[in-house]
Amino acid sequence: MTKAKKAVDLFDRKYNCAQSVFAVFSEEAGLDMATALKIGNGFGGGVRCGEVCGAVTGAIMAIGLKCGFHAENDIEQKNYCNIKSTEFIEKFREAHGSEICRVLLGVDIRHPSDHNAPEARAAHKSVCPVLVASAVKILEGMEIVSK
Repeated sequence: MTKAKKAVDLFDRKYNCAQSVFAVFSEEAGLDMATALKIGNGFGGGVRCGEVCGAVTGAIMAIGLKCGFHAENDIEQKNYCNIKSTEFIEKFREAHGSEICRVLLGVDIRHPSDHNAPEARAAHKSVCPVLVASAVKILEGMEIVSK
């Protein structure tokens, strides 16, 4: 099963978009899937308020896990990870016109109760799986060096 299919399968099993993208990259970077799913929980639905798409935040977390800086004063690594994160966002924006959840969905979900509206549920079913798969494919197509 491809990573994109696995991520969409996770999404179909009620994990959110951020969890679904982050989890499929976690184990190869040394983080067990259960922990990745826990970490990604609060990032779905544009961090629960329709802001940056969870598929994007999941991918950014995966980039950080693979190449993020952790050694104090390693500015070169910090800059490298920031460049890769920006590269991903630009590719995603180019593919979808935005990285903002409510714009991508075409539904305003800034309030928690908005997520349960029929139009939001319909958008989650039709739009989000496409974005999850796309985020995974974009990330797979990028060269990210683990340092």
